[in-house]
Amino acid sequence: MPSRIIVIHGTYGNPNENWIPWLSEELKSRGHTMITPQFPTPSDQSLASWKRAFWRDSGLIDEKTILVGHSIGAAFILNTAMTLFKPMRGAFLIAPFVSALGNPEFDPLNASFLSMGFDWSLINKTIGKVKVYHSDNDPYVPINYAKEVTVNLGIQATLVPGAGHFNEASGYTKFDILLADILAIA
Repeated sequence: MPSRIIVIHGTYGNPNENWIPWLSEELKSRGHTMITPQFPTPSDQSLASWKRAFWRDSGLIDEKTILVGHSIGAAFILNTAMTLFKPMRGAFLIAPFVSALGNPEFDPLNASFLSMGFDWSLINKTIGKVKVYHSDNDPYVPINYAKEVTVNLGIQATLVPGAGHFNEASGYTKFDILLADILAIA
């Protein structure tokens, strides 16, 4: 049964950057439905504005839905998981964080995604199968932030050495391990 896969980009991001177009084509060619919304960033970036864009473009989240989030997109997914009434199929969190990074450029843009806190017991009931990816040399999100997420989810992160922030600047226009892991549950 084909899955609906929704990719959530990060701050300053868009659905046509990094590995997102490649992943979309790979999954569409295998019969899956891909949704890659454009979220307002940096202007009007807030959890509320992203929720409006998400629900407008994505529709129902159900047992066929897989969410993929990069950077602040991962925190968006965790916020979304707290609002669901039944589990989604799974989530893939790339370079996630759930607290301020100590970065004066990004922290104000990300604040509303992090300020309400996270109900981890509720998230664990609705997020389905979950994987976290992190690099040992991410210039924006140090590895201890991924560890905070994985401890609360009760899982181990997949460490990808030398992957930076999993963006084009780090050489990430493809993301083979992510594709393989999505296909394993899709």
